[in-house]
Amino acid sequence: QVQLVESGGGSVQAGGSLRLTCTTSGFPVSSYCLGWFRQAPGKKREAVAHIYTGSGTTHYHDSVKGRFTISQGNAKNTVFLQMNDLIPEDTAMYVCAAEDIPQGGSWHMYFTGAFEYTHWGQGTQVTVSS
Repeated sequence: QVQLVESGGGSVQAGGSLRLTCTTSGFPVSSYCLGWFRQAPGKKREAVAHIYTGSGTTHYHDSVKGRFTISQGNAKNTVFLQMNDLIPEDTAMYVCAAEDIPQGGSWHMYFTGAFEYTHWGQGTQVTVSS
């Protein structure tokens, strides 16, 4: 059974940093696509960042470019989202989602949102105060 568990959320002041971790289990670690999403109250869910572990290719939403970094951990079943220079607009529930994608697969379709991820975590809350 595939499980994704997020951790690392919390409350920080503007300008602070947090590192979120998404840990997968029951999931092939050879190559997969993983995305971080967020949803604030009353707003639509938006994609924040994606990574395809088969090549290390990453993609970021314009609002977080230069501030957030997505990376795979030494333990191949973990993916981090390093969030720096946080602003109040970053306040949201952050959720990770993953898809098993073999080499040469259509990982870019998940980056663009054309394909929907199958596996989702429960989320971790991030609150940034001004």
